[in-house]
Amino acid sequence: MIEKAKDRLEVLEKIKNLENKGIFDEDVENDPPSITLLPNMIDYKRKKLVNKIKRFFTYIIVSKQVKKLMKANLFKIKEIKGIENLQNVKSGAILTCNHFNPADSFAIDYTFKSANIKGKRLFRIIRESNFTNPLPQYAAMMHNCNTLPLSSNKETQKLFLKSVNELLQEGNFILVYPEQSMWWNYKKPRPLKNGAYKFAVKNNVPVIPIFITMKNTEVIAPDGFNVQEYTINISKPLYSDINIEVKQNIENLKNINFEIWKDIYEKFYGIKLKYDIKNN
Repeated sequence: MIEKAKDRLEVLEKIKNLENKGIFDEDVENDPPSITLLPNMIDYKRKKLVNKIKRFFTYIIVSKQVKKLMKANLFKIKEIKGIENLQNVKSGAILTCNHFNPADSFAIDYTFKSANIKGKRLFRIIRESNFTNPLPQYAAMMHNCNTLPLSSNKETQKLFLKSVNELLQEGNFILVYPEQSMWWNYKKPRPLKNGAYKFAVKNNVPVIPIFITMKNTEVIAPDGFNVQEYTINISKPLYSDINIEVKQNIENLKNINFEIWKDIYEKFYGIKLKYDIKNN
């Protein structure tokens, strides 16, 4: 028997307490403090040759690491459902996904590669601290694997927004975690923020909702918990309605996205979505 890691038990307790309070967007990990991302610290579109080279070799290294984890049964993808919903989109798109593990980024990257889509790249929006002060084991990936870090600096944030718009117009896919924070191994869909849907409406590109469901395997990870087997559920693209105003479009896309996630959750786990909120 492997003893369950103390830090994972603490995170699960934090998640339970936040859910009891009806708070779903607070961070629960003990991550390093954020450092402000300045304009000269980031090449969002990886135009510089040195950044293209770093990206090329980092993807090779990350791909080998993922294959190694899969071979050791520490990272398992059972099935990808609806991959044609990625393949059939000719324009750029916003991909939304529930955020419950650093490895869910690997799962989406694996899915994108499996779709074998020509002429597109997958980018992912990340927190500022994940780029400027990442955990050592994720540093190379956060710096070089097509990440789009947010920034608390106004000028850097302008570059971020400009790059997001340009990448979408060029036909690329951008992964956004609309729940905002990562809740480790949390299975339920959480309330969504507006950002992903603003990007989609502004650039007239679809939102493709992805919800990853999990099932315990018999394999015990080094942290003492069962390795999860992922099913990646890709829904049909959601499009804006040109006949209604921007604000309402954003709200509609967000609400429909949540209902799709909720439906996948309830069908896969066989239970109704219910939060354990304790009323005072």
